[in-house]
Amino acid sequence: MKAAPLWWRSFTSRLTPRRSLRVLNGDTLPATLPSRDLVLMRDDGDDWSVGFQCPCGCGQRLEMMVLKGVRPRWDITTDNRGHPTLHPSVWLRAGCRSHFWVRRGKIVWCE
Repeated sequence: MKAAPLWWRSFTSRLTPRRSLRVLNGDTLPATLPSRDLVLMRDDGDDWSVGFQCPCGCGQRLEMMVLKGVRPRWDITTDNRGHPTLHPSVWLRAGCRSHFWVRRGKIVWCE
């Protein structure tokens, strides 16, 4: 499935509700990811991965590693309402080629 134009993705991301973070225990991402929310995987008390569906709508499953010492690696934080921020940006080099930030539960598209 082809990604929507950038102007449309930016417009709709302003209107949609903020995404939340769901914390699950286990050593693999669930077979089905939520359509909007991010899933933080925790194993033996250690956070290791964040999974979510590509926000462009292409359906690609994304997995960002959060373990220290792993490359590439992302940091995930939440605000007091549970809205996640992911750092650095997510840039898909293949497929839909989306490039975006997750900031306080909102998708901020890069041009």
